[in-house]
Amino acid sequence: MPRGRYSLHDPHDHTPLGEEHFHCAPGPSGWRYVSQTTTPSGDHAGSVDLAIDELGRPIRLELHALSWQVRGAALDGVTWVRTDPTGTHATEGNVRAHAFTGTSPAFLVAISRLLRLTPGSPATRVRLVAFTDPVLAPLTIDQSWALVKSEAHPTDSGLLTVDEYQVSALDTGEQHTVHLAGDVVLSAPGIELEELETPPSVFPDPS
Repeated sequence: MPRGRYSLHDPHDHTPLGEEHFHCAPGPSGWRYVSQTTTPSGDHAGSVDLAIDELGRPIRLELHALSWQVRGAALDGVTWVRTDPTGTHATEGNVRAHAFTGTSPAFLVAISRLLRLTPGSPATRVRLVAFTDPVLAPLTIDQSWALVKSEAHPTDSGLLTVDEYQVSALDTGEQHTVHLAGDVVLSAPGIELEELETPPSVFPDPS
């Protein structure tokens, strides 16, 4: 069960946004990621609880930030309920999308599991509902993902396969690179892996 800490920052001006303390693990029905986020001063900022099935579909999502809460799952596309800080006004949403995304590294791992790309294959388009900080406002976005290469690197605990993805925003054309090792994000825009107590879990090869 990988356990560690990511630092989060603004991908454009590198302003520190805080940290995400996480643990995650694959199971018989998929993969689960749980984390607590903190502000740059160390105060509690929110939490993430994401579970995906063996095909990478989100079967449960629960986000908390600034008293806002989102609960969602894959249902007729993706469906969610967003609750305001007072708890008096809950709004429901549904979009014909493939999955959720947001600032948490968990979403990058989940999307990679959903797409199951192979090196050199054509880029795959994916529609996502992003919950944007700081109030978890939903935004539908389109991206394309391509697995550029997979390389094995020697470590103290054996070979570690690192996957390099190229991700493009289809509305702006902006491109960025994501490096994953199993169920851990090594680097991505706005994300740096600072501590990792145990090695990443290895997912089975795409069938």
